[in-house]
Amino acid sequence: MLRQWTEVLGPAKALALLLAAALLAAVAVSQLLISLLGFGDRVAAALCAGLSALLLAALLGRVLLGLLAQLEQSTLQLKRFSSTDMLTGIVNRRAFLGLIEREWALARRYETTCAMVMIDLDHFKRINENFGHRCGDMLLRQIAEASSETLRQGDVLARFGGEEFGLFLPHTDPLGALDVAERIRERVERLDFCWNGHVIPVSVSLGVAALQADHHSLDQFVNAAEDALHMAKADGRNCVRVGDGLMPGRAAELRA
Repeated sequence: MLRQWTEVLGPAKALALLLAAALLAAVAVSQLLISLLGFGDRVAAALCAGLSALLLAALLGRVLLGLLAQLEQSTLQLKRFSSTDMLTGIVNRRAFLGLIEREWALARRYETTCAMVMIDLDHFKRINENFGHRCGDMLLRQIAEASSETLRQGDVLARFGGEEFGLFLPHTDPLGALDVAERIRERVERLDFCWNGHVIPVSVSLGVAALQADHHSLDQFVNAAEDALHMAKADGRNCVRVGDGLMPGRAAELRA
């Protein structure tokens, strides 16, 4: 409540109000003591009490406002950390699902297009085993960076967990989603990734799903992209696959 009160008034006004309250309280206490004791110079006591109150309130006010500023900064950092994958710097799975749920619901309501792409780094376990987890971490960061370079401002990329990424494409039709997925696949394949003098070939498999009438929940939408991703991995990896019925006449696949 104190933080909200300070935010509403602003630091300067909050400090002035604190000083005024301390001054009035000190003067009132000094007059009460003189009345109870029955002697003393009321004017001199009030001036001394007021000066002391102002000095004390100024000191306490600066400390209090500093603590409030630190608290606000810590709150913002905590909020950022709770929504960000600390390894790659992109949003995490929980924040991702929260961000896209509203966009997905609006797309269903107004029958606009959107698409979901699931991205999985090929042979990631083998890379970790052969070169270590530090190498794997560096590779994940580069995959996130390479994927982000191909996206529009409104697209949302997230680390889903492990070596898997999720990408939400608002206002994107199936052909547009396939184009984005293929650009990401090509961009990752061209990565010149080296670790301790070893050149490591890198590729990703991608599954694409576009919003369908039978996607009654966000989970169904995401699962459709997951199913397409499983198809890509089963078909040899380093390729893009789409769900059944998404692209009529194309056998639900796109190869490089």
